[in-house]
Amino acid sequence: MGLVGESGSGKTTLGRAIVRLAPITEGAIFYGKDEISNLSNREFFPYRKKIQMIFQDPFNSLNPRMTVASILGEPLDIHFPDWSKEQKTQRIVDLLKKVGLQPDHMNRYPHEFSGGQRQRIGIARALAIEPEFIICDEPVSALDVSVQAQIINLLQDLQEEMGLTYLFIAHDLAVVEHVSDEVLVMQTGKIVEHSDAESLYTNPQHPYTRQLLASIPQM
Repeated sequence: MGLVGESGSGKTTLGRAIVRLAPITEGAIFYGKDEISNLSNREFFPYRKKIQMIFQDPFNSLNPRMTVASILGEPLDIHFPDWSKEQKTQRIVDLLKKVGLQPDHMNRYPHEFSGGQRQRIGIARALAIEPEFIICDEPVSALDVSVQAQIINLLQDLQEEMGLTYLFIAHDLAVVEHVSDEVLVMQTGKIVEHSDAESLYTNPQHPYTRQLLASIPQM
């Protein structure tokens, strides 16, 4: 599911609200048939294993004082406390390989990596506890154009391999068209159009959607 809209439309706030990084003031959030917006922290804990988030800025979302092993090991310590040290280490190795990094990268710190590599670490962290649903909050907008395609291809490969569902938040409609089955268009905090991707791009219904599409640079 793609979620598009101009900067300030509320896309990131919606994503952060789902994972409880932003409060909601009205309405409700459902995961499947379960309303999760009013759960206590204890009651919400099982859903943290199902729902993860990849953040826009791969540098600020990683603790600079922690090694990659510590960053990826932290969710394992929380959600799999009975695992042995060897099990956790092997899981970290497998995660690094899955996102295209090397096992010996686990002993490095975030500042020792490029932006694309840091985002791969962020993706690995999101995958660590085998979630069902990942919120991708503009995961390539802070990266060089040459790296963006690599990260998008990685996300698509992981989705196919692991059966993941993505909420892909972006202001770049060209990227959303490439990755999404369905698209939501948000304007000033409200969804103004919902369509399958093909219909939205070939026959947009809302004036705001047509405005966004008209702003896409023509090659």
